[in-house]
Amino acid sequence: MLMPSEPSSSPRGASWSAAVWLVAIILVVYLGALTRNAWRQNAFIGRASVAPYTIMISGEGKVTALPDVAVLTLGTQTERRTVADAQRENTTAMNQLRERLKTLQIPAADITTSQYSVYPQYDWNEGRQSLRGYQVTQQLTVKIRDFEKISPVLATVGELSLNQVGGLSFAIDDPEQYRQEARLKALEQAKQKAVALAAAAKVRLGRIVSFSEGVSGGYPPIYAKEAAYGMGGGGSAPAPMVEPGSQDIVVSVTVGYELE
Repeated sequence: MLMPSEPSSSPRGASWSAAVWLVAIILVVYLGALTRNAWRQNAFIGRASVAPYTIMISGEGKVTALPDVAVLTLGTQTERRTVADAQRENTTAMNQLRERLKTLQIPAADITTSQYSVYPQYDWNEGRQSLRGYQVTQQLTVKIRDFEKISPVLATVGELSLNQVGGLSFAIDDPEQYRQEARLKALEQAKQKAVALAAAAKVRLGRIVSFSEGVSGGYPPIYAKEAAYGMGGGGSAPAPMVEPGSQDIVVSVTVGYELE
């Protein structure tokens, strides 16, 4: 009797099986890539491929304010044969000035030494240089918050025969509060312009997407005419009257609105 023989595995059958598995793996990878790309495309549905439409609108706000501080430079220049003599005389004059400012109740925090210098002075004679002496200059920068004291301070210059005075200016010590007020006015003006333009164009005004601003006013300070007292002699002089005037603080803004 013939017995059935077991199937034999040939090299050709093994190669065919490996090829089938390779094709299956490639199909799985391909289908996975297609699915991932489709998911990415669906994830971006509804997003604009270009930037939204915008309009740029400018606005300006102005606030007029009164200066609240006056700034004045006071000092004296002394020339003597030696440095010690020039310093001694200069220091005496400036100490008298400090005492007078103290009498006028100018706070020490508002008095600053802004210059102190010592320079040799020379004469030229027939092309030759000879030392004449030394010049000492000292100046104080004084802030005056009570404008009623400006005239008495200026009168002190003549009384003490000071020969360095100038730079009287008026400023707003803390202009930020006025800038904020002007900034809000500028923003409101820009918004009103944007609303009117959007209504005329029959579009909806969206959110703010950009903002920039510029500030003018408050700086530089307003300068009064410089005084010159004690240049040619002593004695008192009538106290000058000064007017601080007013200052305009202007904020300009540029606002970008998105259109819907």
